Amino acid sequence: MARIKLSKRPKRPRLSLNVMIPNMLTLMALCSGLTAVRFAYEGRWEHAVLAILAAAILDALDGRIARLLKGTSKFGAELDSLSDMICFGVAPGLMLYFWSLETLGRFGWILVLLYAVACVLRLARFNTAAEDPEAPAWSSTFFTGVPSPAAAGLVLLPMIMSFNLTEEYTRRPEVVAVFMVLVSFLMVSRIPTYSFKKVKLRPSLILPLMVAVGLIAASMISVPWVTLSGLLVAYMVSIPLAVRSYRVICQRTGACDDDNSRNAAVDLDDDTRL
Repeated sequence: MARIKLSKRPKRPRLSLNVMIPNMLTLMALCSGLTAVRFAYEGRWEHAVLAILAAAILDALDGRIARLLKGTSKFGAELDSLSDMICFGVAPGLMLYFWSLETLGRFGWILVLLYAVACVLRLARFNTAAEDPEAPAWSSTFFTGVPSPAAAGLVLLPMIMSFNLTEEYTRRPEVVAVFMVLVSFLMVSRIPTYSFKKVKLRPSLILPLMVAVGLIAASMISVPWVTLSGLLVAYMVSIPLAVRSYRVICQRTGACDDDNSRNAAVDLDDDTRL
């Protein structure tokens, strides 16, 4: 009786552990965002904000580390988007609902849904634009709308300011509602905002920048909430400046039409990894 030879399965190539580091950072960011929801449910507001801050730092690191380790892939891009949705689209809304918006009842929950929907639409638009090969050369200088990590910080600004100021005004539901609506609009809008991924500095500015970073780090240790509030306010001030710079570049390059402006802020290398 003839024996039937079974074909062996082809061996899959083994992956280096270094290539998995960016995905590990993304998963750590996801866990940090979910932990922020738990802290908010327990009323530990400062711990919740710190958890969101940790998620934002990990989100900023994973893409850059992926490029250094050459571990970019479509899988990493999708994983990053899903993590961003939880950390910066779901967690901040739930935190503010537990903190203030719950008193508004159904209307407060509608605001949470509005913010989450705006975040997922912003991420979907970014992923779609990232696959466009016809993006202009200057597109990596700007984002289209406010990116989700920055939006999470802006929408949590009333809570962060309440750690130093009285909650009499910052915790009022109408104040929080205005921030929710405004930040939701900024995420889905076509307003250009600065992307600092490919900023090039003159040699004379390197030393002052390092001194400024050291001062900010010292301030974050000494007066973290005042420093974080100041950074978020500075980012809000930078939005009109970004619009002005964008218009100057458009006029210089002759690319002010909507077809080209929709491609702003495409930087696939920073958000695609294994």
